[in-house]
Amino acid sequence: MMKRVVLTCALLLIAALPASAERLITSLSSHQVLVTSSFTGIELVLFGSIERDAKTVSRKGEYDIVVTVTGPRETLVVRRKDLVVGIWTNTESRSFLNTPTYLAVLSDRPVSDIASAELLRRQEVGMSLVPRAALTTEIQSGEHDIFRDALIRLRKQRKLYVEDPAGVTFLTPNLFRATIRLPAEAPVGSYDVDVRLFADGTELARANSALEVVKVGIEQFIVNAAANHGILYGLFTTLMALATGWFASVVFRKD
Repeated sequence: MMKRVVLTCALLLIAALPASAERLITSLSSHQVLVTSSFTGIELVLFGSIERDAKTVSRKGEYDIVVTVTGPRETLVVRRKDLVVGIWTNTESRSFLNTPTYLAVLSDRPVSDIASAELLRRQEVGMSLVPRAALTTEIQSGEHDIFRDALIRLRKQRKLYVEDPAGVTFLTPNLFRATIRLPAEAPVGSYDVDVRLFADGTELARANSALEVVKVGIEQFIVNAAANHGILYGLFTTLMALATGWFASVVFRKD
């Protein structure tokens, strides 16, 4: 009797599962970007396919893809300047904790048309990854949006934040590609490439891959020296400055 009840419950659970069984398979053209003194930016290509098993019910609507590339997280500060006694001065600032230093949101159409604002915010899709400013007692809640909007605008001007509603192209109904553009200012560190599949406003599948941006050559040597041997690095740079000044005085000395 007990076995029959367990079997019946299992069958009911199976019947209650959604009929779809899509999954994403993605491939990135490179998982490591080397930054040298001549680095001017790079384009990476992401290819992906939507796999469906034989039992998956065909959908009436089309699929949507959202690719989110997130760079290293830091505390970013936005300052507001006001004219005080004829001089432009920093008067206010807001700190944004644990914020992506690089953020690219690529999709086949505007993300606002793909899913509801509530779902996008809950799933942290798109610019919802940019947090609100750290709360302080004297700030009105509406003022946070001003500084947050300024942060996004300034990062976009430097091509460190990107929103491209035509950044994903479907080559076939189940095959797509996206181009990820990293500017010359791309921060060094670990990046997360998050790919999500939507249909009819619902998220169906998700795939993740990693990307590393690393400095090589003399740039990496200088960074390591400054980070690991701060005192020696400071003494060396001081001696170099003194030597350069002395050499310049000798060369350009007028007898």
